[in-house]
Amino acid sequence: MLELNELLDIFNAGDALVMDEEAADACNYYSIEAQKITCELNYNFHDFDERRELFSKLIGKELDEEFRVFTPFFTDFGKNIHLGKNVFINAGCKFQDQGGIYIGDDVLIGHNVVMATLNHDENPKNRANLIAAPIRIGNKVWIGSNATILPGVTIGDGAIIAAGAVVTKDVEECSIVAGVPAKFIRKVKTDE
Repeated sequence: MLELNELLDIFNAGDALVMDEEAADACNYYSIEAQKITCELNYNFHDFDERRELFSKLIGKELDEEFRVFTPFFTDFGKNIHLGKNVFINAGCKFQDQGGIYIGDDVLIGHNVVMATLNHDENPKNRANLIAAPIRIGNKVWIGSNATILPGVTIGDGAIIAAGAVVTKDVEECSIVAGVPAKFIRKVKTDE
C-alpha cells in the first residue's frame, strides 16, 4: 500500500494516480480514516472546541481557536486540507481534497459548498485513474451557499463567489462572480 507521503507527492505533483491495487488500497484506507472522524464529528454533539480538535485530527494539523465548522461536514480524504486563521465553514460542505485545498485567513464558506480537486482520465480505458489539481482560496473570501469550486481554481483575496455559482476558472481579487459557469459581475465595493 502507498504511504500517505507517497500519495500526497503524486496528488500534489498533479500526476495521474494509476488506480492499481496498491493505489486503491491506499485511497480506501485514508477514506475510511476520514469517514471515522467525520462520523464522530457529524453524528454526535460537540462544542466548538471539540469540533476544532476533531477537525485538527482529520487534517493532521492544529487549528487556531477562531476556526468554526457547523456540521455535517464531509470529506473523502482530509489529509490535504490547509486552513488559515479564522476560517468559518457552514453546514453541509463537501471537500474532495486529494489535490489540495488551501484556504487563507478570514474566509467564510456558506452552506453546502463543494470543493472538488479530482478529475478522472478522459480515456475510457484509463477512466479510473485520478488527476488532481489544487484549489487555492485567498484571504477574506466569501463563498456563498451551494457554490461549487472545480479543480485547479485560484480565488483571489477579497473575492465573493455568489450562491450557486460553479467556478471553473480563476477569480481575480476583490471580484464578484456568479452563474454557471461563474462569470465576472463586478468589483467588490471597498473603502479605498
